[in-house]
Amino acid sequence: MRESQRSEFQHLRELAGLTLEEAAGLLEISERSAYRFESGAGVPGRLELKTLRRAAEKRQAALQGEPAGFRFIDLFAGIGGLRLGFEPIGGRCVFTSEWDPKSQETYRLNFPDNHDLAGDIRPYADNPALVPEHDLLLAGFPCQPFSIAGVSKKNALGRPHGFLCDTQGTLFFDTAQIIAHHRPAAFVLENVKNLERHDGGRTFATIMHVLEKELGYHVKARVISSEPWVPQKRERIFIVGFREPIGFDLDALKVPPPGSGPKLGSILEPEVDPKYTLTPKLWQYLQDYKTKHNAAGNGFGYSLFGPGDVTRTLSARYYKDGSEILVDQPGKRPRRLTPRECARLMGFDSDGRIYRIGVSDTQAYRQFGNAVVVPVVRFIAEAMKPFLEAAVAADRALAERPSPQGTVTRPDHRILAGSHG
Repeated sequence: MRESQRSEFQHLRELAGLTLEEAAGLLEISERSAYRFESGAGVPGRLELKTLRRAAEKRQAALQGEPAGFRFIDLFAGIGGLRLGFEPIGGRCVFTSEWDPKSQETYRLNFPDNHDLAGDIRPYADNPALVPEHDLLLAGFPCQPFSIAGVSKKNALGRPHGFLCDTQGTLFFDTAQIIAHHRPAAFVLENVKNLERHDGGRTFATIMHVLEKELGYHVKARVISSEPWVPQKRERIFIVGFREPIGFDLDALKVPPPGSGPKLGSILEPEVDPKYTLTPKLWQYLQDYKTKHNAAGNGFGYSLFGPGDVTRTLSARYYKDGSEILVDQPGKRPRRLTPRECARLMGFDSDGRIYRIGVSDTQAYRQFGNAVVVPVVRFIAEAMKPFLEAAVAADRALAERPSPQGTVTRPDHRILAGSHG
């Protein structure tokens, strides 16, 4: 649902950080009435709106007076995994862009913001002045054009991918346009591991050329596995750039060794609804599918894990059959992870925080499958913190220094070239 289509009821409910069920409970109305108010089919009374407004103001007040060490923007935000890594080190999010309405819903539920969420980033790339000034840019730009699965699918359909893809392959360049205009002190970009190898390495070389040569940033890139922090083998590439040569070295960070992290049992719920156990028909299908492909000499098929294991990568397609991560139930058919267990597997439930899930199981699986592992981002954020603080302090000192002409001095802006090879 576009911002202009959202009802006042929904807007206040989201600012208050309430699910539809929780809003109904607060207002002492039925969930059906709450749904009608949300959809615009019914009109809430003044008392209902006043109660929601008070709840929203109370939630917003929790952020007032908290000084921001630095300002950041969250592009292609998903459900806020990158944000969760940088808020604890003193960051304040001033702009968010996420196109998927259901991800927006989850994002609003978990972050008491004083700004609305932008959808399509392209109008902002066309006019970057619409984006607030910021010190750090975060972007998990869409990985589908660069992922192994995405490339295979597009090849099979005869469609272009990477930078030839009109729908998503150009979104990196939209990100670059915003960097070019605002010249933030630093940026952090995240993508799938396969980005380095896509199109024989030419895609990655083009990205690095834009960031280093055309934008003039000092850039490091590194693939980091989530295994030391969560019981999941999930490798992602992180690209970190600083505008000034401040000395940050992503390659030098000491990542905990494999095998030192938690195991699956640490995130499993003690009691799980039987609905997550595979049906006899689905379980038989998955067994037959694996047997057929094993006979053909390949490894396609389900994967079964116990409490002492580390899982494969959780994907956005997990809602279909859960086959990449099935939990062993001795004496019974295996089961899927629950959405709450997915939240834990991705590190969203950590440091005492319980990440809120207000969407359907299908949507939750998609959202967590597309997300970043939060503790990995926090690891990078903590390492960047002193360098980021120094860079921001230098920028602010420069901004306060009058130029000889009496105008405010600010970091140099560069113009991003109109085309890239």
